[in-house]
Amino acid sequence: MKSPIALCLLLVCLCAAPLAASAPKKPAPKKDAAKKSAPALSEEEEAAAAAAEYESKLDFRRGRVELPGGFAALDVPEGFRYLPAEQADKFLVEAWGNPPGTKTLGMLFPSDTSPLGEDGWGVVITYNDDGHVDDADAAGIDYDALLKEMKQDSAERNKERTAQGYEAATLVGWAAAPRYDSASHKLYWAREISFDGAREHTLNYDIRVLGREGVLSFNAVAGMSKLSEVEGRMKEVMGFSDFSAGRRYADYREGNDRLAAYGIGALVAGNLAAKAGLFKLALGALLAAKKFVALALAGLVGFVAKLFRRKKS
Repeated sequence: MKSPIALCLLLVCLCAAPLAASAPKKPAPKKDAAKKSAPALSEEEEAAAAAAEYESKLDFRRGRVELPGGFAALDVPEGFRYLPAEQADKFLVEAWGNPPGTKTLGMLFPSDTSPLGEDGWGVVITYNDDGHVDDADAAGIDYDALLKEMKQDSAERNKERTAQGYEAATLVGWAAAPRYDSASHKLYWAREISFDGAREHTLNYDIRVLGREGVLSFNAVAGMSKLSEVEGRMKEVMGFSDFSAGRRYADYREGNDRLAAYGIGALVAGNLAAKAGLFKLALGALLAAKKFVALALAGLVGFVAKLFRRKKS
């Protein structure tokens, strides 16, 4: 017979056994615990990704392109890409930060540069149907005197702009003096524009193609550092852009077709009052300075001031 002490020890062991069996086990280490999470993208990388995704959805075209309305056409070469009007109107607002409401016939972009990149630039295409523009005044225009008037007008408009909370846009001078080709009825010139707060002056390079009933407009928007490139490429644009048969300058029929109330000088001035009243060839006074858009697409802060941007409150 077991002693009372032995029986007590046996009872203790029997009671401890279930407790030991039910003691929780330490969880096994997870196999991927040593793996590090992927590093977060930088703002620049997020912006680049957003820009690439945005650009991939743009319906660029080449070859023969009939512009809306059927009165003009482009033979877009490999060096350029055409963006249809509906997408171009959205692009100006969403990517370049222009105010909504601008109606275009589309845009042109060089093929070797992203329109969303820092070096990107584009050409806005519009049309004005004020009538046939008589080019009789072309040879006698004093463009130095005209520039002086335009600068004065720019200063007056800036008073209104700043009062309304917009940044001032100052016409610095000609980036390329106006020239008119009487054989092709094509006019071109370029303006250098300074925007308050912008790191670089803006280039507005303009082409006007005169037609039977109106004027086809091509306006390139870029930084002044792109002048040489833009000037060369815009000469290409003049070569592959024209009105359709029956709508060209030579097709004008005096007495039957409407005559515009202004001439070549007013086309260049763009925002001056013609004798018969105001005209609206330009997109406002000047097209918006192109904004470096990648960060804007990612919801971040834009790099460069634009013409119609509201000042920060």
